[in-house]
Amino acid sequence: MQDGSTLTNKNTSTFERIVKIIAFVLSLVTIAMMVGGCVSNTTSTDPQPLEPNEPISEPTYETTGCNDIAMDKKPVIYLYPEELMGINVILGKPENITCSYPQYYDGWSVMAYPNGDLVDEKTGRELYSLYYECSGTHSFELARAGFVVAKEDTVSFLEEKLEILGLTEHEAEEFIIYWLPKLMQNEYNYIRFASQEEIEEIMPLTVFPKPDTTIRILMYFTGLENEIQIFEQTLTPVTREGFTVVEWGGAELEGIMPFRLKMPCSGIRVPRIRLPKLGGGN
Repeated sequence: MQDGSTLTNKNTSTFERIVKIIAFVLSLVTIAMMVGGCVSNTTSTDPQPLEPNEPISEPTYETTGCNDIAMDKKPVIYLYPEELMGINVILGKPENITCSYPQYYDGWSVMAYPNGDLVDEKTGRELYSLYYECSGTHSFELARAGFVVAKEDTVSFLEEKLEILGLTEHEAEEFIIYWLPKLMQNEYNYIRFASQEEIEEIMPLTVFPKPDTTIRILMYFTGLENEIQIFEQTLTPVTREGFTVVEWGGAELEGIMPFRLKMPCSGIRVPRIRLPKLGGGN
């Protein structure tokens, strides 16, 4: 017959073995979870595209000045009535206007000619466009779809896309000569044209009399050191009919990456589990 001390030692030894087995299983589970995450991240060392129109994790950008992130730079407005007429242009968020010409107060009132020439009713000065810059908090989804454009392809890309979006060659020239020096500073550029809903959220635009065609173009871009693969944005061709209003502008998204990188794991670190020393047998 076994005495009490022998039974106690055996029970203690059994308990220790159970604890060690549980700890070992937990270690295996931890390693499996780490390896699984690493494998999912090492499918490719290249940036991978996400699903089209999947929103970025932080879609809100707050701006406070002319040179801040997501700043709408150099929006200009052209007016092309079918006949000479007086036109009022009202911007829906005047509190966000930081620069304007002519000076924006409660709106612009101009006499507009069919060829686009304007006369400011307040000053009598002849103009060819209305200009403003704005800042504010822009809440919108920066979709994954867009374009990655090499430096040497920038001009042909802009000529092609701006024609699709409805700009004349003269308007496209104004757009290109303003943005080209900035785009050419980068080997590649991620470019995306904002939707009409996004533009309207940033700065609502009202024109009286109501135009037959309204074209608003807002180009966002950020520089890239290397080419990446993304889903190409689909642009809808625009046809100009009747009284036409055209606006174009853009902003550089400095430091904002429009895609997610899948990077390889540099190593796996398994936590060390210390077992309690209970004493007793082996």
